Amino acid sequence: METFAKLFERFLFFVYQCFDCIVIQGYLPLLSRSEHIVYFFRDVHGIYPITPQALAKRTPEYRGWVEGYARNHKVPIMSPEKDESNEEFVRPHLQRMERQNRHGVYFIILSMEMGRTFCSLPPKYPTDDPDYRIIRSRRSRHLHYYFYIRDPVLGPLAMCVSTYLPFQSTYYLNGHHFIEIELRRQGVTFRKDDNAFLSTTDPKALQATADKLSSATIEKRLNPLELAAMSQVFREGPQSCRLAPRLLHQRSSSSPARWACSAWPPIRWPTSSGEAFRRRCGAHRADRASIGYRGDPV
Repeated sequence: METFAKLFERFLFFVYQCFDCIVIQGYLPLLSRSEHIVYFFRDVHGIYPITPQALAKRTPEYRGWVEGYARNHKVPIMSPEKDESNEEFVRPHLQRMERQNRHGVYFIILSMEMGRTFCSLPPKYPTDDPDYRIIRSRRSRHLHYYFYIRDPVLGPLAMCVSTYLPFQSTYYLNGHHFIEIELRRQGVTFRKDDNAFLSTTDPKALQATADKLSSATIEKRLNPLELAAMSQVFREGPQSCRLAPRLLHQRSSSSPARWACSAWPPIRWPTSSGEAFRRRCGAHRADRASIGYRGDPV
């Protein structure tokens, strides 16, 4: 970035650094591995053998809840045309939310995608236990829900939730939306074209606002969404086995002011070590509280 600014300094009014496209993955620790699945069904819920039907039982229940939520809150739920991007498809609904100054879910997109699931297979050789099944992780094509949300702090974002065990979730954020909301709150005048800030009366305030977008801020806004969504899947469980979702920053990309849409190489954030993530980002990760039924996701 420093080299870029030095070479093109005479063409730039100002330069700022921020997180542009941010992708965050959420996961349920108790359902992340095959042995966790066995423990959850056999030891916690007393479900044995763990058949394909047992693994798939929560899928129609969750889909029914999402459809009911969309119907009760008058949220459109459909898929875009084949050649139309999701962002263009939902843009009119986002603009309506902005005109009405409303926040929450404004659209749900259905998408058949490849995702991680678990399957139940009979053993290759006979065993002493006639009900013994092999639980194996695999990738399969199944339904995903994209919840398009307008948040008062982070701005427009999308939350993708798989409808099959382990119900993984992925968030898609844009740091420029956060900056825009913060600058308006501070009363700083700026000019913005699509995804780039072209000018501002206070460049230092813009950079300071970009630096405020921390992992703690993101987690504070996203955790309630995931807690509410996952409580619909596991709301019948006893207190001792309720699942606490965790957010894991996966990757993001930085971009300069006037070339915000350029293809800059993504920064790979650690995905296997919580300690490495804390050292890199300076974030404090406290243990999540147990999850219970908390109603609608937003």
